[in-house]
Amino acid sequence: MKLTTKTTLFSVGLTVVLIASLIVVSLLSFRHFSIASAEEHARVAAEIVRVNLTESMVNGVINKRENFLRRLSAIKGLKEARVVRGPDVIEQYGEGLNREQPRDEIEQRVLSTGKPYFKLIDEGMDPIFRSTIPFIVDGSGDPDCRQCHAVPVGTVLGAVTLTVSIGQLKESALVTVIAMVAAVSLFALGTMLFFRRLTKPLVSTAEEVQQAVGRAIQGDYTTKIERHTNDEIGQIAEDLNHLMDFLHGGLTTISNNVSQLIRNPPSANRNLLTNTIGMVEALIEAAHFKQSIEEDETKREVYCRLARVLHEDFYVERFSIYEVANSKNRMIPIVVDGQPESDCKWCDQSILVRSEACRARRTGHTIDSIETPMICNSFRPTGDPELQHICLPVIQSGSVGSVVQVVVSREEGHHFQDLLPFINVYLREAAPVIEAKRLMDTLRESNLRDPMTGLHNRRFLEEYVETLIANSQRNAQQVSILMLDLDYFKKVNDTYGHDAGDTVIKTLAKVFRQTVRASDLVIRYGGEEFMIILQNTVDHTGDEVAEKIRATVEETKIQVPNALLQKTISIGIADFPTDSDTFWQAVKYADVALYKAKDQGRNRVIHFEPEMWKDAEEY
Repeated sequence: MKLTTKTTLFSVGLTVVLIASLIVVSLLSFRHFSIASAEEHARVAAEIVRVNLTESMVNGVINKRENFLRRLSAIKGLKEARVVRGPDVIEQYGEGLNREQPRDEIEQRVLSTGKPYFKLIDEGMDPIFRSTIPFIVDGSGDPDCRQCHAVPVGTVLGAVTLTVSIGQLKESALVTVIAMVAAVSLFALGTMLFFRRLTKPLVSTAEEVQQAVGRAIQGDYTTKIERHTNDEIGQIAEDLNHLMDFLHGGLTTISNNVSQLIRNPPSANRNLLTNTIGMVEALIEAAHFKQSIEEDETKREVYCRLARVLHEDFYVERFSIYEVANSKNRMIPIVVDGQPESDCKWCDQSILVRSEACRARRTGHTIDSIETPMICNSFRPTGDPELQHICLPVIQSGSVGSVVQVVVSREEGHHFQDLLPFINVYLREAAPVIEAKRLMDTLRESNLRDPMTGLHNRRFLEEYVETLIANSQRNAQQVSILMLDLDYFKKVNDTYGHDAGDTVIKTLAKVFRQTVRASDLVIRYGGEEFMIILQNTVDHTGDEVAEKIRATVEETKIQVPNALLQKTISIGIADFPTDSDTFWQAVKYADVALYKAKDQGRNRVIHFEPEMWKDAEEY
């Protein structure tokens, strides 16, 4: 209900209650006044009748009393004036005239009790007031009643009955009440109109404020409120206009700045406040996300956290995260549909070995098949041809380092297009962190590998040995340790130069990798010395593999500038924990066996025997 309606209803209700109260109080007051006035007039008239009758008795003209009563009855408003005799007067002077006999029970009761009787008889617009007043001997006054009546004081000599019309008083009262009601009504109407005019600016301002607030809730802060007065209400309107201008300007600035950060132009059709709040909250969540991934240990953890954001925050069910390999020619699926290290599902397998087949990887642009159907030939909508895809390249050091692929239905397409700016915020936050961790992995890998051969180095062995020992002990497996040394390698460097020596080393490393299993470790231990760790060997398996390596090296022809070389190699073997329950001791035993092979003429395989460990100080 509007304020104007409430004010009007309140004023009308208050006026009605006031007028009704005034009518009731006035009528009751006039009734009481009329009765009191009629009663007083009746007493005065009764006293006049008593005095006149007494004087008539004294003067001997009592027989003319009827003339007096008729003249008295002719008074306007006096309906009847009648005198009745009491028992003592009847006893002394007789019953008198017929009209002087008690007519009803009321007169008899007044004569017997000596108490006056007054009653208002309502007869519509002409009410009648009846009074019956006794004449009582009181022993005072002049003339004294006892001059003519031999009765004691207090005797009721008679009574006078007066019937008076008070219709004129009632009419006067009604006219007065009507006038008062009219005056009050006019005053109330004038007051109501005055207050209505007084509150009109307040009501108008309140309605405009309500409309402005309603539109502000919808994101429109351009509404202006008209200033109707120059008082406090007008100042409120002016201040609210300034507030709206301030909010509109501030929110617009914030929205534009945040839009630039997330690279998403603000929509003119959206709620400015909720849109700004949503963008700011997205930035806050992205900042928390960046803080979390910066504390992750590996880039794989970062990718998994990014996958959780896509699934839990953006409700993406079908998606893939690919990493472009360092060679730039391969792509590796990191997370597919929330599952780490899954196979490629939504793209042609060719992108894994030829990354240029991925359009997002090749162009560095967002690939959106919702906007441009069939834009990428490598997309494979498994089981549902209606599926669409959006591929987002993640730029690292000026090139595409990763690709995030979102697969959605046609109905979901436009919704996810609206989410792209927010997803890109996370990708931009993740890009430098992934790049930094990739560089750290590369640096760490370079510290653990020999740069010339690509084999693991001795430092890798020092870091990995505890894991190796734990696996061997847990699975009760034997590990064969091969120490290998190229025979007469110094002659190659001295004769053909260091480049030829490098070629020989690289060729030997290739032979070692091709000869052993993928689970075995080939380590460049130092210079021309190598170590091969064969896992899960039994009996003399290690010896057989070592002999195979020796024979392969002996048969390998190595082309160097101006020469074709064939080299031999010496190999020492020890088994852990068969030969020693300490890994590094087993390494030492293999080294002892290698020296034994050198002593026995080189180009041979020697397995450690306990009798070889005669003088530990020699080693």
